[in-house]
Amino acid sequence: MRLVVVSNRVTIPDRHEKATAGGLAVALREALERHGGLWFGWSGVVGAARQLRETQRGNVTYAVTDLSEAERESYYLGFSNRALWPIMHYRLGLTEFQRSDYMGYLGVNRRFARELAGMIRPDDVIWIHDYHLIPLAAELRRRGVTNRIGYFHHIPWPSADTLTALPFSATLVRTLAAYDLIGMQTQLDTRNLIDCLMTLCGAKSDGRRVRLGARETVVQPFPIGIDVEAFRRLAAASARQAATPLRATRESLGERKLVIGVDRLDYSKGIVQRLEAFGQFLRSHPEERGRVGLLQIAPPSRSDVPEYAELDRMSDEVAGRLNAQLGEFDWTPIRVVKKAYSRTALAGLYRRAQVGLVTPMRDGMNLVAKEYIAAQNPVDPGVLVLSRFAGAAQQLGEALIVNPYDTHEVAEAIRTALAMPKSERIRRFEALYHVIETSGIHWWTRRYLEALTDAPAAAEDAEPPRKAGAKAEQPARRAGARNRPAVPERGEAKGAAAGAGRKRVSTPAETSHLTLVR
Repeated sequence: MRLVVVSNRVTIPDRHEKATAGGLAVALREALERHGGLWFGWSGVVGAARQLRETQRGNVTYAVTDLSEAERESYYLGFSNRALWPIMHYRLGLTEFQRSDYMGYLGVNRRFARELAGMIRPDDVIWIHDYHLIPLAAELRRRGVTNRIGYFHHIPWPSADTLTALPFSATLVRTLAAYDLIGMQTQLDTRNLIDCLMTLCGAKSDGRRVRLGARETVVQPFPIGIDVEAFRRLAAASARQAATPLRATRESLGERKLVIGVDRLDYSKGIVQRLEAFGQFLRSHPEERGRVGLLQIAPPSRSDVPEYAELDRMSDEVAGRLNAQLGEFDWTPIRVVKKAYSRTALAGLYRRAQVGLVTPMRDGMNLVAKEYIAAQNPVDPGVLVLSRFAGAAQQLGEALIVNPYDTHEVAEAIRTALAMPKSERIRRFEALYHVIETSGIHWWTRRYLEALTDAPAAAEDAEPPRKAGAKAEQPARRAGARNRPAVPERGEAKGAAAGAGRKRVSTPAETSHLTLVR
C-alpha cells in the first residue's frame, strides 16, 4: 500500500532540515515515509505557470502546483476563507458568498483531480485534508479513481440549519458521499455532518454509516493530538537553556505571574474578548494589579482578508485602552505580540505561565491547549482555562471550562486558576496529561489509517481515552486518587508513560459537481 496525502498547502522540506516542524506536518511525513508515498497540493506560489513539479525526499514524492492570481482570489481567499471558514465557525454575519468564487473553488478542485488522477496507482490509499478540498474525491471518482479515499475535516462542522445559509450547500455536502471515510474532530461535528447529509441530501444513516444513492460512507470522530513527549522535552530543556524570548520575558516579569494566550490572529480565536476578560479580572480584583500580566502572542494570518485587518486594528485598540486605564509606570498589564515564535520558545513560555488562556469562540480542536499541558512542570504545573466551544474541551474536562462569551466568567476562572492550591493543580495536570499522552498525534494517524484501510478493530478503538466522569460543559472537578494516570517523573528524568435513501439520487461518481451547480 502506498499512501497519497492531499492538502491545500505543501511545503517541501529542505534536504538538511532538522526535525523542527511540529504537529500535523511531522505526523504525515512519518506516515508517508513508513508506507512510501506522495504528497500533493498547492506550492504556495501564485504565478502564471501552473505546471506540476515533483521533488523526491527519501521515500516521499512531493508534487506541487501553483495557483494563478484569479484562482487564489476565488478558491483560497474567496470561497474557502470568506464563505466556508466563517460559516463553519458559526459566524453567519461574516460570511460572504460570490458565485464566481464558488466556481473558482470547484475549478481548482477539478484541476487538482485532473493532475492527481494520472499519478494514482491501483493500490494507493488517498487521504485528503480539510475544507479547501471537500469536492476533490467526487472529481476523482468522476475520472475513474476507485481507490479508497478518506477525508479529514480539521475545523468545526456546523448544524444543518446554519450550513443552509450557504448557497449550494446541499450540492457541496452531497460530494462528501464520494469518500469511504470521513474523520471529524468531535462527536458533535460527526452528528452535525450526518444530519446535514440526511437533511439536505436525503441520506440514510445508522449513526456511523451513511448511505446516499449507491455509496456508503463511514463518518466518525478522530480527535487530533500532538507529539506529547517531544513537546515535553522542549519545555524541560527551556528551563535549563532559555531561548531569547523566554529570557526577556523572565527578566521583564520578575516574580510576577504570567497568563498566556497563543493564537493566529483570527476572529474565531476570541482574542478581543479575551483581552476584555483580562481587563475585567483586574477591575474586579484590584489587589492583583501589578502582580500578574497577560502575554498574547498573535501572529497575523490572511492579512488580505478585510475582516482580519479589522481584527488587527481592534486588538491593538482594546489592548491600548486597557493598558492606559489599568497600567502603572512600572507595569504593563497586557502585551500583544504579533509575530511568530519557534516551538522551542513557545514551549518555554507555556512552562513559565501559571495560566494557559485558551478561549476560542469556536474551534475544531485547538492544539495550543494540549501543548500547554505537555509543557508544564509536573512538580508545579499551571492551570488551563479552556473554552467550552473548543473541540479539546470534549477531552480535557479537568481544565477550567468557560463560556468565552461571558467575560465575567472568564475573569473569575483566571482568578480561580491563579489561587488554586498546588495539590489540586497537580491532580488536574495528571488527569489531563494522561488524556493527551494516550491520544497523541501518532495515535491519531495510526487509527485513522487503520479505519481507512479497514483494519480490524479500527472503528472500535477510534474514540480516545478520556478522564472518567469529566464533562466538557461543567467546571472541572478534582481528579480522584484512584487510577491516577502515569505522568513524567517529577525529576523530569523521563516521559510518561442504514438503508437506501427515500429516492434515487445521482452520486458524485455519476454527475460532475460543476454540472450540478450550473
